[in-house]
Amino acid sequence: MQSPSDSGIPAEPVAPTESGRPELSRRKLFGAVGVTAAVVGAASAGAMAGRSTAASVDTGLQNPVPFRGIHQAGIVTAAQDRMHFATFDVVTDKRDDVVAMLKQWTTMAERITQGHEAVEHGALGLNPYAPPADTGEALGLPASALTLTIGFGPSFFRKDGKDRFGIAAHAPEHLVDLPKFRNEKLDPARCGGDIVVQACANDPQVAVHAIRNLARVGFGTVAVRYSQLGFGRTSSTTRQQSTPRNLFGFKDGTANLKAEDTAAIDKNVWVGASDGPAWMTGGSYLISRRIRMLIESWDRTTLVEQERVIGRQKGSGAPNGYQDEFAALDFDSKGADGNPMIDVDSHVRLASPEQNNGIQILRRGYNFTDGSDGFGHLDAGLFFIAYVRNPATQFIPLQHQLSANDALNEYITHTGSAIFACPPGLREGSSDYWGSTLFG
Repeated sequence: MQSPSDSGIPAEPVAPTESGRPELSRRKLFGAVGVTAAVVGAASAGAMAGRSTAASVDTGLQNPVPFRGIHQAGIVTAAQDRMHFATFDVVTDKRDDVVAMLKQWTTMAERITQGHEAVEHGALGLNPYAPPADTGEALGLPASALTLTIGFGPSFFRKDGKDRFGIAAHAPEHLVDLPKFRNEKLDPARCGGDIVVQACANDPQVAVHAIRNLARVGFGTVAVRYSQLGFGRTSSTTRQQSTPRNLFGFKDGTANLKAEDTAAIDKNVWVGASDGPAWMTGGSYLISRRIRMLIESWDRTTLVEQERVIGRQKGSGAPNGYQDEFAALDFDSKGADGNPMIDVDSHVRLASPEQNNGIQILRRGYNFTDGSDGFGHLDAGLFFIAYVRNPATQFIPLQHQLSANDALNEYITHTGSAIFACPPGLREGSSDYWGSTLFG
């Protein structure tokens, strides 16, 4: 699926940080490894001072993002360059075990996002004859703007008709499996999940380390259902980030919601007190879609046809008929042949708020390449992630529109799908843990 903003697929630019400073390369980072501990220690001390949202802090390559706040980090936080997305199935019916794991995860997540080991001295351990409490691959690496965002799927509340943890009555009305859309070839192994953890960072090793350690300590309570590595953010989530370019070569997400647009974010992303249930107030709904891009077919398509399908120019990113990337979409302009400059079935037209009763969503997906499919074709595309306040009135009608009419459907196929309810952030100085608003 794609966003109401525009080209609904991913991209990978070189973007400035929220402070405007250019990001360090990984090579330069390792050249400075000798001072890493001092940098991380100083940054961590200041970072925990508090935030109203994650968008208000500097998220350069090395800096930590505060873990606690009104909302979870990793939603409106400046989109990092790498992602490790993992879903888990709960393998026990014992509520106390699930709560204990969520508390342990919270403690570990807070440490890891601040650039520390999951457990103090965990990689070296106190007993050389016991497994280390931290896997150790992130030792010496900075926090890399790591954010960890958790959500709960429909099956977490009720599975096979069973209320496993006594929380079925608290399931949000809108937390239901997504309906069937056209142009889907969904792989059940890449769909659903009881719990999701989205790890985003500017260093892939830091993101993988986080998921690896949460999965390790969750053994016996949860098991990984599926995971996805992503590179190159698909869109900008702050005004200071440049527009990325997707695997089709087009700028992507030009009109995406930005963290600084607080009124629009409040309207379209955060669950309000009147929306219900109470435990979700300040949270959001995460929708993921694994979108296979038919790279080889696209690469044999003429430039003029590519630009017609997208509705934007490949070089500048401007709407067809214009030169400025950020020019307003003009659906009335016509070319010399009398046809609309932005085609009636082009992606940007069909995904725009103007064509969807004002619908807007916050996109936060990533490119992926998972090798080849065994037939000489790349298994590559967009791992689409969106955050919305109400899936029923935002994502679902938008995706119905796109799946039925979008010219881009000739070049993409949806192969994975899921929806999760992400609770609000954790209060500073509290004993809140992931899911505490739900479990009480």
